[in-house]
Amino acid sequence: MFKPILMGAALAVLVAGAAQAAPGAPAPALAWMIQPTEAGCRAELELEAKSGAVTPITLVSDGVTLSLRFARDGLPERAFLPLRIDQKPYSNLMLRTGEPAVGELVLSPETVTALRSGSTLQVAWLSDQPVGASLSGSDQALTDLLTCGAQAASVHKAKLAAETEARARAEAEARERAITEAKLAAVQAEAAAAEAERERALQEAERQRELADAERQRLAYEEQRQRREEQAERERAYNDALRRYGYEERPLPAQPQPWRPAYGYRRY
Repeated sequence: MFKPILMGAALAVLVAGAAQAAPGAPAPALAWMIQPTEAGCRAELELEAKSGAVTPITLVSDGVTLSLRFARDGLPERAFLPLRIDQKPYSNLMLRTGEPAVGELVLSPETVTALRSGSTLQVAWLSDQPVGASLSGSDQALTDLLTCGAQAASVHKAKLAAETEARARAEAEARERAITEAKLAAVQAEAAAAEAERERALQEAERQRELADAERQRLAYEEQRQRREEQAERERAYNDALRRYGYEERPLPAQPQPWRPAYGYRRY
């Protein structure tokens, strides 16, 4: 467990004691290998204990800030932890990252200045025993790390800005396309409704014509039926009269047809 973090005052005492117990032999120099990341740059470093055990750390910069990342189990969400540079403590805020066993120490400007000009770095709380390294060449290395971080962060910000602009432009085009498609759909729907209404009107007109034709046919049939009945009634009356006077039945003389004009009639 990371017990020294939980007690601020006790932690200072423990670090001081660990520093006094640090080996007197010169600490190994840090190997500054700076590598760009997506939004900054980093340097993978190794701190060595008296026993020879190695603890890896990472210095990360975005050109503005410099932080030290490390791994250790049982990290609290945040703490205030010291680094010893030339036996002098420099405390900094530690934040736990999204990974439970990974912390990030945000280095203050005072700590960065001490790292640039100091000769040795010692950390008592990073592992089960104090670890350290020589800061030989740290001034130029930190300058390069900050410069690399600034350039990488600038490129990353420009990329994000371009992606944001492209996304906004695509969303605007999508909105305009959706509006245009909605307007076109509305026009098409209106045209389809008008066509459907015209088709219904044509169908209704055809139905009315069919009803009118059927009514004319019915009236014509009714007229013919009535004429036949009247003809049959006249024939019965005629034959009855013949029988009363002792004559034989004979067909009724043809009735004159009603006069009609010679020209034909055309329905409009």
